[in-house]
Amino acid sequence: MPERTFLEPGVIVGEWWRRMDDGRVRCDLCPRGCALREGQRGFCFVRQARNGGIALTSYGRASGFCIDPIEKKPLYHFYPGTAVLSFGTAGCNLGCRFCQNWDISKARSLDRLSAWASPAAVADAAVAAGCRSVAFTYNDPVIFAEYAIDCAEAARARGLRAVAVSAGYISPAAREAFFASMDAANIDLKAFDEDFYRKICLAELAPVLDTLRYIRHQTTVWLEVTNLLIPGHNDAPEQVARLCAWFVENLGPDVPLHFSAFHPAYRMLDVPPTPAATLIRAREQALAAGLRYVYTGNIRNPAGEATSCVTCGALLIERDWYRLGRWTLDRQGRCKQCGAALPGRFEPQPGRWGRRYAPVEIHG
Repeated sequence: MPERTFLEPGVIVGEWWRRMDDGRVRCDLCPRGCALREGQRGFCFVRQARNGGIALTSYGRASGFCIDPIEKKPLYHFYPGTAVLSFGTAGCNLGCRFCQNWDISKARSLDRLSAWASPAAVADAAVAAGCRSVAFTYNDPVIFAEYAIDCAEAARARGLRAVAVSAGYISPAAREAFFASMDAANIDLKAFDEDFYRKICLAELAPVLDTLRYIRHQTTVWLEVTNLLIPGHNDAPEQVARLCAWFVENLGPDVPLHFSAFHPAYRMLDVPPTPAATLIRAREQALAAGLRYVYTGNIRNPAGEATSCVTCGALLIERDWYRLGRWTLDRQGRCKQCGAALPGRFEPQPGRWGRRYAPVEIHG
């Protein structure tokens, strides 16, 4: 684990920055490249120009810890049925008008964050709770990359896995170190449309696509992708078709894709929830386009939650709101009926965590 230089409790000297000729400091963590004068904070709020460099001001401070089913991330092919210790901090480097966790991702104060929790304390708590992994989620772990990396390495040292739930808005300069510390990632592909990213997320699509290709082809990280379908904004059949065509060509047919239902939140309270029929139609489009593992989320749809063998059609993993039912994989993660391997990371037996949610307090 790297040695961190603390400027004060919860504030460390950050990585990925450079000084500019005009005296400002440029943050190179994400594609925004915020150019800051002393004391100014970046778009994400938690990275600040200090002492001639960039400081991370949320190190070791979380907005809350809880134990979730791994399927909630969502990760359906990564140690199914197991528990994951999940947490986030504050701030975000996107400005999504529909943010489901806006109370922490849009926070402009660190006062609501919990007491100090060291990477070692996080890993120890996960082990004590019987978790299989630790997830960095709720807000984007890219902006607290140093803390996420240190927690991931502490978790791995205790035999756990590390999971990033991210929008994938990270620079080439930072992504190698970040994803080298992760075992799995769910990347939120907001839409397959540049205008949507610029107007609704205050970001750009191209860097996210670069991140997806990087993870898929240049790392060993297990990858799954989520697309939140918002009525009237990114749910049109032609947009779903473009997304699926790019997906098959660039990521291949075996990367799981989750279509998730929108619920009114933050600055899009006037938009109705996503009808189940929209998700089902999108899933059918994706399967027809050649994707093999396509799921629906935030609605109850057992057919859209189940994993089937693409070779013989046998039901391999039955799910109902994160609870596993029938399991017909052998100890090597292959279909018991035909022997075809299921892409993913599996243990000889599924976990039994179910749908439980358990808040956890960590100090130290």
